[in-house]
Amino acid sequence: MTTPETAESTETPETPETGETVSETATRTSGVSGRTHRALTEEMTVRPLRDGRYVVETDGGTYVVDIDDASCTCPDHAIRREYCKHLRRVAFEIAAESVPAPEERLGACAVCGRELFVPRCESGSYLCEEHRPAVGEVVRDRETGSLLVVVAVTTDRADAVETDEGRIVAEYPTNTGYGDHEPVVRAVYASGLAPDRDVGDLKPYSFPASRIVRLERSHRGPVVSVPENPKSHC
Repeated sequence: MTTPETAESTETPETPETGETVSETATRTSGVSGRTHRALTEEMTVRPLRDGRYVVETDGGTYVVDIDDASCTCPDHAIRREYCKHLRRVAFEIAAESVPAPEERLGACAVCGRELFVPRCESGSYLCEEHRPAVGEVVRDRETGSLLVVVAVTTDRADAVETDEGRIVAEYPTNTGYGDHEPVVRAVYASGLAPDRDVGDLKPYSFPASRIVRLERSHRGPVVSVPENPKSHC
């Protein structure tokens, strides 16, 4: 379990482009010499700090890296002003998505609790890829079984959003079985669509995220055109 201040990276993160770990990349790029090769092969632990910087722990010492400023507290950078192996290792870890980028922090999906990276300086409630439907995606209302079209996925909590009637979304009887902390998903009922009536003409409703049921994977993704700023009834 990581502390609130830091979140430890894995020792061998995979790069999203190739699925390789850092050590596997080092083997493939064994012709690379100098600081880049040491950054790939030497044992290091990278931990993000709350301010967007990183602690890099090595056998030779512990240093603080600021990727945005391209600075490190190690002698190689502090004295010789070189782009050191610690800076390079942090850059590799970020590219491999094993640590959050400077503008991100570690968070959790409001539905399943899976760890994910979220904006560092913003509050709100977030969803992982599995539980975050796309705008324009057809989903199902868990309570009624009706098909819906998603028009917006917000980061606003269900216990903080009011409808036009002045009622909190989480307090509706059909929503009390879902998490108050879950983000609100706005959707229209697909039954209202017609040749002369599109999504922008329908009234959107607000739902706690886990009330929305995504269809089979082959049916996921946007299939209905949604206006950029659909009118809101919440």
